[in-house]
Amino acid sequence: MARGSTRPTSRDVARAAGVSQAAVSLVLGDKWRGRVSETTAERVRTAARELGYRPNLAARNLRLGHTRTVLLVVPALTTEFFAGVYTGAARIAAEHGFGVVLYPSPEGIGPARDPFHSARAALDGVLASSMAADALTAIRGDQLPLVMLDSDPHGSLGAATVNLDIADGVRQVTDHLLALGHRRFLHLAADIPSWTFAVRAHELATRLAGAPGTDLRTIQAPISFEGAQQAVTAALTGPGPHPTALVCDDDKLATGAYKAVRRLGLRIPDDLSVTGLDDLALATAIDPELTTVHLDAELFGERGMQALLAVLDGRPPTQGDIPVRLVVRGSTAPPRSRT
Repeated sequence: MARGSTRPTSRDVARAAGVSQAAVSLVLGDKWRGRVSETTAERVRTAARELGYRPNLAARNLRLGHTRTVLLVVPALTTEFFAGVYTGAARIAAEHGFGVVLYPSPEGIGPARDPFHSARAALDGVLASSMAADALTAIRGDQLPLVMLDSDPHGSLGAATVNLDIADGVRQVTDHLLALGHRRFLHLAADIPSWTFAVRAHELATRLAGAPGTDLRTIQAPISFEGAQQAVTAALTGPGPHPTALVCDDDKLATGAYKAVRRLGLRIPDDLSVTGLDDLALATAIDPELTTVHLDAELFGERGMQALLAVLDGRPPTQGDIPVRLVVRGSTAPPRSRT
């Protein structure tokens, strides 16, 4: 075949190697053993390499009834966390010849429009965050092989769940603040009906219930700088003893809280210790840098994709939550003696 012409075909490889197209299919599909000789197989591989032949995977997959494509459904991409999840998932998928279509639920949570005429016809499986679980019904993703991320393992829609150990992260935050001497806590909770945020609230309340002399108050806000600022301003200007520690459900909420604290003329951590959860880039962009829980988003995506591949292969996925760790920075300190 002359250089610069159309893409080489299996027929060109067969002609160059002096074999049939069936033999080419067997060799390049790694099904040649016992059917053609080693010498013939090497001749086919050499011809394919010299011609620059690439099999038409799309056509082959359609014949087999598989697209080797999975859908990753996440909340709206408001932080880099889910970008990290995608990066990890796509890395593992690529190693196994799969592609990943990223589909952020337009409203963050809740129903979403079907990104395909029929998801079942276009996809082999779905990887979905619990925060975007309602979107699965709209795209019929719950009728495909499904792995849930950050989801209740006892009530999941999916064949498997993959979780970060969020409960342990909250325990680490609470124990750190208790060890510093804090007893009056304010919890800035995300105003989202999601399992992962329910876990944070439950774990914080349970931990403090076992610590004598502690007080916990909870306020809610949407995950936005403005929402967090408004909620914290209202809480800190209200009657009663002021908290000495503010526990935020994520770093974005904590950053909004910083604004409220500063505008009230208070100082972090002198007047109020503040913690987050995620360890986003902004955790080290604010001053003082934020004490928070580091979540490995890329590892989370990798483990999720590995679990989905196991489900597709009929294998049991790896069990166990992914460890998290507290990163102590300048936003926490022992409380001052004040009422």
